[in-house]
Amino acid sequence: MKRKAETSAAPSTTPKPSATARPSKRPKSSTSDSQTNGAAPKPAKSSAIPLEEKSFPRGGANVLTPLELKQVQNEATRDVLFENTSTKRKAGSESGEDEAETKTAKVKKGHKNNKKKRKDGTHTNGESVVEKQHPAEGLSYKRLVPGSLVLGRISNITSKDLAISLPNNLTGYVPLTEISDQLNQRVEKLLAEDNDDVDSEDFQDVDIKKMFTVGQFLRVHVTANGLESANAGKKRIDLSINPRLANQGISNAEIVSNAMVQASVKSIEDHGLVMDLGLGDKSRAFLSSKELGDISVSAIQEGCVYLCMVLKKKHDGRIINLTLDSQKLGDIKKHYIESTPSVKSFLPGTATEILVTDVSENGLHGKIMGMLDVTVDYIHSGLEPEKTIDERFTIGSKVKARVLFKLADDDKQFLGATLLPELHQWGSIESDTKSTKPPELELSSIVEKAKVVKVQSKLGLFLKLGDDILGFAHISRISEKKIETLTADSGPYKIGSKHQARVLAYNQIDQLHIVSLEQKIIDQPFLRVEDVKVGQVLNGTVERIIHNAQGVGGVLVNLAEGLSGLVPEDHMADAQLQHPERKFKEGVTVKVRVLATDSEKHLIRLTLKKSLVNSDVEPWTTFEQIHIGDQSPGTIINITPTGAVVKFYGPVRAFLPVGEMSEAYIQNPREHFRVGQVVNVRVLSIDAAEQKMIVSCKGPSSLGDEELKAFNKLTIGGLTKGTITELGTDTVTLELKHSIKALLNLSHLTDGSLRKSTSALKKLRVGQTLNDLLVLDKLSKRHMAIVSNKPTLIKAAEEKKLCTTFEEFQEGAEYTGFVRNITEKDIFVEFAGGIVGLLPSHLLDAEHRLMPQFGYEVAQTITARVQGLDSQKQHVLLTTKAPEELTNSSSKGATTGALVNPVDKSLTSTTELTKGKKTMARVIGVKLFQLNVELADKVHARIDASEAFDSFDQIKTVNHPLSIFERQQIIPVRVMGERDTKSHSYLAFSHRKMNTVWELSARNMDSEDIDCDLSLEKLKAGDKVVGFVHKYNEGWLLVKLSPTVFGRVAFVDLTSEISKLKTVEKSFPLGSALDLTVTYVNVEKRKINLSAKGHIVDEIESFSDITLGATLTGRITSIKDHGLTVRLSNKVSGFVPLIELSDDYSEAKPDNHSQNELVNVKVVHTDPANKKVYLSLRPSLVLSSALPVVDRQITSISQLKVNDIVRGFVKKVADKAVFVALGPNVDAIIRIGDLSDAFVKDWKTVCTVDQLVKGKILAIDQDYGNVRMTLKASMFDENYVAPLEFGDLKVGQICSAKVRKVEDYGVFILLDNSKNISGLCHKSEIADQRVEDVTKLYEVGDAVKAIVLKVDKDRKRINFGLKASYFKDSSEVNDEDGDNDSDVIMEEDSDNELVNGGVESDEEDEAEAGAAADNEPVADNEDEEMSDAEPEDAEPAAQGLATGGFDWSGTINDEKMALDESDLETLGEVYKKKKKKAEIQVDKTGELDKFGPQAVADFERLLLGQPNSSSVWIQYMAFQLGLGEVDKARAIAERALKTINMREEDEKMNVWIALLNLENTYGSDESVDDAFKRACSFNDKQEMHQRLVSIFIESGKHDRAENLFQSMTHMKDITAQIPFWLNYATFLLTTLNKSDAARGLLMRAMQSVPSDDHYMLTAKFGALEFTSTNGDTERGRTVLEGLLSTFPKKLDLWDMYVDLEKAHGSVDKVKHLYDRMAKSKMKKRRAKFVFGKWLEYEEKNGNKGDQERVKALAAAYVQKLKKAEEDEE
Repeated sequence: MKRKAETSAAPSTTPKPSATARPSKRPKSSTSDSQTNGAAPKPAKSSAIPLEEKSFPRGGANVLTPLELKQVQNEATRDVLFENTSTKRKAGSESGEDEAETKTAKVKKGHKNNKKKRKDGTHTNGESVVEKQHPAEGLSYKRLVPGSLVLGRISNITSKDLAISLPNNLTGYVPLTEISDQLNQRVEKLLAEDNDDVDSEDFQDVDIKKMFTVGQFLRVHVTANGLESANAGKKRIDLSINPRLANQGISNAEIVSNAMVQASVKSIEDHGLVMDLGLGDKSRAFLSSKELGDISVSAIQEGCVYLCMVLKKKHDGRIINLTLDSQKLGDIKKHYIESTPSVKSFLPGTATEILVTDVSENGLHGKIMGMLDVTVDYIHSGLEPEKTIDERFTIGSKVKARVLFKLADDDKQFLGATLLPELHQWGSIESDTKSTKPPELELSSIVEKAKVVKVQSKLGLFLKLGDDILGFAHISRISEKKIETLTADSGPYKIGSKHQARVLAYNQIDQLHIVSLEQKIIDQPFLRVEDVKVGQVLNGTVERIIHNAQGVGGVLVNLAEGLSGLVPEDHMADAQLQHPERKFKEGVTVKVRVLATDSEKHLIRLTLKKSLVNSDVEPWTTFEQIHIGDQSPGTIINITPTGAVVKFYGPVRAFLPVGEMSEAYIQNPREHFRVGQVVNVRVLSIDAAEQKMIVSCKGPSSLGDEELKAFNKLTIGGLTKGTITELGTDTVTLELKHSIKALLNLSHLTDGSLRKSTSALKKLRVGQTLNDLLVLDKLSKRHMAIVSNKPTLIKAAEEKKLCTTFEEFQEGAEYTGFVRNITEKDIFVEFAGGIVGLLPSHLLDAEHRLMPQFGYEVAQTITARVQGLDSQKQHVLLTTKAPEELTNSSSKGATTGALVNPVDKSLTSTTELTKGKKTMARVIGVKLFQLNVELADKVHARIDASEAFDSFDQIKTVNHPLSIFERQQIIPVRVMGERDTKSHSYLAFSHRKMNTVWELSARNMDSEDIDCDLSLEKLKAGDKVVGFVHKYNEGWLLVKLSPTVFGRVAFVDLTSEISKLKTVEKSFPLGSALDLTVTYVNVEKRKINLSAKGHIVDEIESFSDITLGATLTGRITSIKDHGLTVRLSNKVSGFVPLIELSDDYSEAKPDNHSQNELVNVKVVHTDPANKKVYLSLRPSLVLSSALPVVDRQITSISQLKVNDIVRGFVKKVADKAVFVALGPNVDAIIRIGDLSDAFVKDWKTVCTVDQLVKGKILAIDQDYGNVRMTLKASMFDENYVAPLEFGDLKVGQICSAKVRKVEDYGVFILLDNSKNISGLCHKSEIADQRVEDVTKLYEVGDAVKAIVLKVDKDRKRINFGLKASYFKDSSEVNDEDGDNDSDVIMEEDSDNELVNGGVESDEEDEAEAGAAADNEPVADNEDEEMSDAEPEDAEPAAQGLATGGFDWSGTINDEKMALDESDLETLGEVYKKKKKKAEIQVDKTGELDKFGPQAVADFERLLLGQPNSSSVWIQYMAFQLGLGEVDKARAIAERALKTINMREEDEKMNVWIALLNLENTYGSDESVDDAFKRACSFNDKQEMHQRLVSIFIESGKHDRAENLFQSMTHMKDITAQIPFWLNYATFLLTTLNKSDAARGLLMRAMQSVPSDDHYMLTAKFGALEFTSTNGDTERGRTVLEGLLSTFPKKLDLWDMYVDLEKAHGSVDKVKHLYDRMAKSKMKKRRAKFVFGKWLEYEEKNGNKGDQERVKALAAAYVQKLKKAEEDEE
């Protein structure tokens, strides 16, 4: 028997049998075969392909390789050993074999075929056919079972999935979650928004369109084939390309050279990519950047997936080198698997060599390595219709192929392969999608004459669609009638016949166009969304009307079979329809136009507006087709105060400014336009690249050539005449010659007042001609002129005194213009051509300077003289002063005249002041940052603090360096240049202007170098410089090194004393001097870094520079719930987790720290490879090791022991476990069963991330670094109280519980701290009074206190009571309760539900998830349980349905209404006493004073007595919000507003504020705005605005607060109040740090606040500079000093100034102010107050000498007052 097997199977001893003769499986017994065939086996004959003899005549070698011979021999031996246990052939396996067996096998030329097959299944040599081969057929939904692996190609990419082309015209879809594990992690981070701040790289959004390209090859794993779908008409193949599944079945051993493996990008390194194969072992894959082919590294992201080829394996196979080089992948002749230890290596995509064993009409059969069956269907055998498959392939030949699919099967692997050249060459996967071979024909196109070139009787037709273009029509797509079989020689679809066909798709794997010959498909107008063109007008049929919450939301219109479009509500008609359902009935034909299409969402938007459908204008579908001046109708989709957004077709939209909406002025666009309105617009500007367009509704002002020439000839400043065409309220429209439009404003009708001009306007008539009109300006874009009828201006134009260009102005000359605007300090004068000049108040003549609005009105004619010109900015400075007044006045700026009383007597003129000139100057003022000096009378200069000292040693007082200088002191100086006081920039000596001051220096007086000034280019690292604190920023100081050079000093580089760094502004005040060292200079970026520590600080450049255990100083940059991010240098940041915040985890709260706080930290863990550093703030590590430690630091697992009780913070809540952080690098795992002693339905609610937990160590695995922990209190807590069980309950016991369910007959309550024990409290036991509606008293989740009334241990039922009288006094209980036997079965979970320590696991809960989540099934179960509780002797049907002891028939059983005697005895004295005084009403709310309201019923009782108490209503709202019931809290607020009496305005106000807080926290912006509008209508508007602003600021919504403040500036009743402006300025300055905007509010406030309050308003703004953290105290002092100079007798200003200086800590300033007040004239009472306060201050901050001085001044002032009184007498 063994020898026989060797003869038939082993090629080494016997000839190789034919492919059909050799079975893939041996029969169970040879006897059965011989009986079946009816003949005994004949002796074997020699094979047609002898394996040991050489092939002749060509002299070739053996057909099989030595490896194949060895494998066949091993297979034969294995078959013999196991032939007795082989399985039987399946019934029906021989069906369809006759045709295959009758075909004569062909061999190579030169060999004879001595074998013949017979229909009985035997060969002439006596060998029987044991098993048929797997049919060579393509894939289908049925064959493509889950688990199969297929080679696919990306055909489409959307934002949610990938469409993959599969063999045989199949398409599958890969969702976003089935791409790779790395991509899933990125998505989880994006959704959780919980990025670790330790990483410096910014997280990128996931966009799979950038990660994959169309045409890319991938191996896919089938997860679902769509057959199990309920909707069989819409089958969907779900796929996965995750390497874990795509490489399923292979291990590291099966990965050989030239094998194809799927890999995902794990990380991107410098020299290539680290890839993940998903094998789960320790093997690693690497893709060198040199092997990427045409793929750019910049286009690769983590999570990308590629099908790669294995180049080689290194380091004992642990490192696998991959390649994506298309040259190597496409060279199948060189790169294919030649040898492998296992057949598992042949996965889809792998190139191999196939030995052809059989050729049939449907394809090929073959062997890989002599032992692995493979099939090639007809399509993938290489389509050559002119040749038969027998002519192209011969049995025994070898062909190179690529594995196409591997079907999942328990018994045997079924492989499919492809011989298509395109798949062999492996099309390039470069980023350019054109690299893939595109379909030659457009999809949905019609081929008129498609010629049949091949007929597959059961499969379909192959047609020639064009030159070298093949198509395939499946048998189901040929005709509307069902076709069973096709014939090639006859019938309408024989070879050579021609038919009309329509292209449906193009399969990139099959390289075929899929077509249909069905007439209904050919006649169908559209097949896909892409076929519908945007802007196209179509006819459709109304399918149905879509309804939403607002009513009709749109109309669904059918355009073709399976293709419908949506008409939105705004596009159903040009006018709003009241009853659209009457017009659009189902089946009605309508005419529509396509607005937009979205193939990804399969969406078509249509319009029914007649103005769009019937428009003859070509639709605007792209920005490129639009030009300036084009006109088209569009639809308004949004309206804003500044304009509207107009939508056209497709993505085209434009902005319509409010100024372009109409010729007339429009203040509010919403009053004139509505959303959905169609407007005709004209393009003003367009940017196709940015897709931005500006349009206008105004009519085109295009002029003809003649009109355009006339408009250009129109001269500004010239005279013309025009005819009135339109009269408005404030404008007159005229038509000049050649139809040119002109505009004449009312203010330019006459030279008189507005009243006179209005009277003149009334006398004008349309058609009237106005002569001698002055052309003031021309609007070129609108082709319109602006004219004036003022006689004064006309006369000035005639006299050439009306300038039209800047060049016409000359200094000293007089010109005439008109007033354009008037401010508090200036007048703006406009001339012709739009030129505007400035007339400051100090250049006005004395007469007008003192008049209101300077004696002028807007548009009034004015004549002024040119005082100065700025040609660069084209500014004109005017004056109305007489020339002699200007001569007598002196300028504060630098002058070029003779010097009067110069300090340096050698100077005579300012012309001698050149750069580097050494002279003398007199100090006239000492400021914080500069010295004010003078060179002569009225010649002022300044010395910056940085130019006052040569070295740091010269500075005596560091905090006030300039205090060593005194007024009138004469010092030597050197001229540096001139400085513009407005722009603060240096000026060349040849360009002196107004508002300039001399810049001097007191440094380097011994140097003769005129260029000795400090500059950025002269500095280098290590230089010593002196800096002066100029400004505070987040984490650093801005210091001034010279008037033009500034540098930065980080807080950590200021000092090593943390105490000083915590109060930087006090330790280093503005203007203080610092001895600095330059650490870094970048001239190009103008950047200088400095240090005040006396040496160059070693900058931490990288993570490798950090030493473990080092103590560093850092600044907190980010505060998160899970820890702090601390910046150690400009390039390195570290992370402080919760476990390292404190030695006591109870105090580990990140909120205890503030951003930008400076802290000392200890390095506890470094990971330079991943760029992570973990730090510690534990006082025991940073300060002193002797400090107490509650929670010890755990840095390694070795510090832990089993049974240790430790605390930690929850790090992650996974699906099957919870992870707790015990140390920076030590985590513990807690299984679900170890979370709690009690049963928890939803175990994930037990722990939340960052929660502090305490547990016990159960097990430690040192090898793998795993720690197991439990949180069960019973295992480590000595005070643990076990949950209540049924046996623990006794009658009369009082328990706390929660309402589980509310029914009409009572409430179900669940006991706290129990094993799911619950029962029913009948509504008769809820309250002492009769309860009509239980639902009004209780809701699910309410906390209650219940008493056990009855315990049935046999049936495990409990009856509870909630009456208040039960708990008031145990000796006084109402015994009229009457038990109606409302028992309930105790709902205690069985033991199998209390696995894992009482926590329900996911696996066990799957069967009950639906029922547990829904209340209705629970109610049904409870009803059944209550029915079971009925007494056995009850009579069913006689008294109605009885469930749970409740009588539904209406009759009450007296026996059930009373308690059993045994129960009464158990209750004892509780039920003995009766109610003594029934007529006295007991106050049921008495207990609430002690415990407060604990349930809904408690609040309802409180509100019965206090309906107008806003505090109770607000507590009620807070109670509901604590339960997560936002809607109920909102409803309670509405109830409160309706219930509280209208006279209680304050109480209503409180409820409104609470409602606004609720909407701001839990609602949307719309709900907040709606509640605010309602609140303003019922309350004081100003108060509500202020309250809402406070709510926004407290909640961090600063943008909304700023918008609300801005809207309040338009309310006159609010803007007249000083507190509003002060609050607004405080918000801008303190909260937003917008100092310029805050200070700019003062000018706006002055225009709204009454003039009597202007001084107080200004004072408040000045005080804000002191009190705000971002204020400038020097600026505040300047403001207050200016007020005191103007209002010296305002005592409140003096007191405010003193208090501000006291709060600021300026001792010298305070004393100086008291000294000034003491020298002023005061009354006796005021003097007593001032000197008293001054003495009190000196006692606290001064010395005895200062105190004696104050007393002496006070005594002298008293004597002075007495003397004055005596003189008066």
